[in-house]
Amino acid sequence: MIPRSVSSPKKFLIGAGLFDQVGEYVAEHGDFAFFVADSFFLSRIHSQTVPSLTAQSIRSHVEKFSGECTTTEIAHLSAAFKASGANVVIGVGGGKALDAAKAVAHNCKAALVLVPTIASTDAPCTALAVVYKDDGTFDHYLFLPHNPDTVLADTAIIAQAPARFFAAGVGDALATYFEARATWRCSGTNLILKKPSRTGLGLGQMCYEILRKNIDAAMDAVRNKAVTPALEETIEATIYLSGVGAEAAGVAAAHAVNNGMAVVPALHSAQHGEKVAFGLLTQLVLENAPLAEVQEVIRIIKAAGLPLALRDFGLTEWIEAEWREVAKVACDKNDTMGNMGRPISEQEVYDAMLAANALAERYHD
Repeated sequence: MIPRSVSSPKKFLIGAGLFDQVGEYVAEHGDFAFFVADSFFLSRIHSQTVPSLTAQSIRSHVEKFSGECTTTEIAHLSAAFKASGANVVIGVGGGKALDAAKAVAHNCKAALVLVPTIASTDAPCTALAVVYKDDGTFDHYLFLPHNPDTVLADTAIIAQAPARFFAAGVGDALATYFEARATWRCSGTNLILKKPSRTGLGLGQMCYEILRKNIDAAMDAVRNKAVTPALEETIEATIYLSGVGAEAAGVAAAHAVNNGMAVVPALHSAQHGEKVAFGLLTQLVLENAPLAEVQEVIRIIKAAGLPLALRDFGLTEWIEAEWREVAKVACDKNDTMGNMGRPISEQEVYDAMLAANALAERYHD
């Protein structure tokens, strides 16, 4: 019998200035920190964090993340970790950098502290890494035996990131409840390959309600690089509630469509959460969801400044062959379309994507 499950980081902390205290959380696990960091944050780590750790008798080694979480990059970072003699991995950056850090900690059996610098996905809290091929297309999910030890969501750092990244996190989180609901209804499979739990569904629902309540005020804050209660609540929803909720309850068509959209060359620069939001519209079409529900989702998408119709992604034409390939990838037996509760064909997904774009155009202005 497959059990229902709930899993989460051992510690999740949220507040302004947390990164300045990172040594306190490293010291809980070891005395030699190995940083996997996005390039734009390297100067701060070298100039401020490393001296701070040294003053606390914590050694450190810093590696620049290449920008793509691939099997090649994970192997390179894992080898560097082993050569360094470190005993704690610290991931600093966006979702791909954090996923790479998770994979390194797993490979090297090390403690893991994650510091998201943007709230673009719920990657920090999950026991899952998304691995891409060297050409940037989706390769596979790496399922990990446990969640990160500590996640530090420093609101002062996240508020400084471009609003587009914050909005992408909203797009990813927006799908959490609807995918959880679909998976719960059919007793599907969650992200750690167990059955969905009622707790996961409840966390997904709380995530959605926080977005509904705070989206306008949170976007005001992030566009002005200000830390406010609305921003903090929304970050908790997009990073923690979305991540733990999705892991415990599962994902469905929205994420499957997102994975498929990776094959469209014109969408390679699109953020994960931007594509998930379009995948959610596709899922709602497949479910023939109530109009009021669809309208509320569209309101949140527009308030966040997310792409609504495909033209908002910069797509100038619909190439049928590409979108049939999207549908094919989305319906792969190893993806999450199976959590929709009934067999869904590639033709149904293709038609639903066409209809989702038409729906988006209807509400565009």
